[in-house]
Amino acid sequence: HREIEVRFLEIDKEALLAKLRALGAEDLGEDLLEERIVYDKDLAWRDDPATHKILRIRTRKGKTTLTYKHRIELTADGTEEIEFEVSSIDAAEALLNRLGYVAYRHQQKKRHTFILDGTVVDIDTWPRIPTYVELEGESEIALKSAAEKLGFDWKRVEMRSPRTVIEEVYNIPVGNMRWFTFDRFE
Repeated sequence: HREIEVRFLEIDKEALLAKLRALGAEDLGEDLLEERIVYDKDLAWRDDPATHKILRIRTRKGKTTLTYKHRIELTADGTEEIEFEVSSIDAAEALLNRLGYVAYRHQQKKRHTFILDGTVVDIDTWPRIPTYVELEGESEIALKSAAEKLGFDWKRVEMRSPRTVIEEVYNIPVGNMRWFTFDRFE
């Protein structure tokens, strides 16, 4: 499965919320996502930016998923993603640890999700960085259409991963951090 998504950084959240509501987008609400980022035992995935692989365990609205992500190329559809539901974040972490993977970082973000003409619009607020929007859909054409409706300039599209953006744009070494949450930053 290829994930098809892009981001636009440093958005005006209140203006975007108003625009989405004016366009009749379906509001799925806002919630806090709890995540654990898991790397291979040698931390090669973490240390080699060319690798761009992670396992992620995420809890959102009482549902826990395990996701494998591999950035193959820097395009809207350049990330391979496999995701499925698991019974608990702790059980998934224990299994991955037994298999030799390392649950490395705990992280959180607030996410407000809308659906606009079949495109998922996620407004993400991470600790200590400006809010950004992520568009995910069926094709790059669909993403461009949603971006245009929302007033985003495609020339300012961001295709790098959230980790890369946080590190390269906001100078936060999140890849080496163990806690990137609203109450712990280490």
